[in-house]
Amino acid sequence: MQYLAKRFQNQAPGLSLDTEALSRYPDLIDLSIGDTDFVTDERIIDAAMKDAKAGYTHYGFPGGDPELIDAICKSWSEDFGQELSREEVTVTASSCLGMAEALFAILNPGDEVIVTAPYFAVYRQQIELAGGVCVEVDSYEDENFRLHEGRLRASITEKTRAIILNNPCNPTGVAYHREDLELLADIVKEKGLLLLADEIYTRYVFDGEFIPIRTLPGMKEHVITLNSFSKNFMMTGWRIGCLIGPPSLLRAIERINGGLIYTSPSVSQRAAIKALELREDLAQRYITQYRERLWYAADRIERISYMSLSRPGGTFYLFPGIRKAKVSSARFCQIALEQAHVLLSPGSVFGACGEGHVRIAVTQQKDKLSEAFDRLEGLAKRHIFS
Repeated sequence: MQYLAKRFQNQAPGLSLDTEALSRYPDLIDLSIGDTDFVTDERIIDAAMKDAKAGYTHYGFPGGDPELIDAICKSWSEDFGQELSREEVTVTASSCLGMAEALFAILNPGDEVIVTAPYFAVYRQQIELAGGVCVEVDSYEDENFRLHEGRLRASITEKTRAIILNNPCNPTGVAYHREDLELLADIVKEKGLLLLADEIYTRYVFDGEFIPIRTLPGMKEHVITLNSFSKNFMMTGWRIGCLIGPPSLLRAIERINGGLIYTSPSVSQRAAIKALELREDLAQRYITQYRERLWYAADRIERISYMSLSRPGGTFYLFPGIRKAKVSSARFCQIALEQAHVLLSPGSVFGACGEGHVRIAVTQQKDKLSEAFDRLEGLAKRHIFS
């Protein structure tokens, strides 16, 4: 460890695929990983292969394939009624990389970034790698994980640079209502802050409508929107996303991108063009199945004596409380793995207020979900959890 940088020597565990557990239990049901179980639609794969054979295997434009940028602008205008210029869009090799690059672009050492917790586990690491300080603003199950104005305002200091909002949210599944977004927008404008809007689950809103926060009055100069083809289009392995925001910030992000990867994969960008063309059909074909799974899982959780639940409004995650089990979230997941052969994610990796919960991803077919919840119910019947 003598060559390891100090900032990596005490890293907290994050999210990762438990390959050891997968090999140890042949009947394991994995509800821990946020990867869609559908293979990318064949039409997208065929279009990408055709373009690859036509020569799209070279470096592309650093800011993104012009055809893809035009397709992003067109689909945004059609879906959300807001015009985009090419200068307001840059393509990145995943929204995860885009978030890291945005933080590198805006943070000076010691700047604070507010995250609405529980939060996607990678945010803290990204903020700290960029030299910033992660400030958690807690939300709670008995408040349906909604934004709390008092706690949010109390977290803002003279060092606050930005706020990260994930809508709808991984891990809680909360889909923020218009009044939540208007509250946040008012605070951002009042304090002169930047908002990093992680909106990669735009198609997974099942309670109300999805509203991009940059479309609210006066907000587009205060927002960098991060979007991705991973979840909306079943393209996690293609590693392609985009950022929408003020051109001056995007040009700085592109310079950082040039030093890291230069340009996003050309074949993946061609696939993304086809995905946008098919977006309505894909939503009906695949995402409606996640809605059915989510409601089914919520119903099953509400029948389990040692769990509680704020029903999600979006994503394909649930974040049930397990305090009645009287063990930590890490210990709960260990018991669920060893006794029921069901793999879950402990709530503690999603921020301090995530303790007392576990994350469940409904990324398995209905029969597998049924078997998983039968096993989890069985833990109560066997008096493992009272």
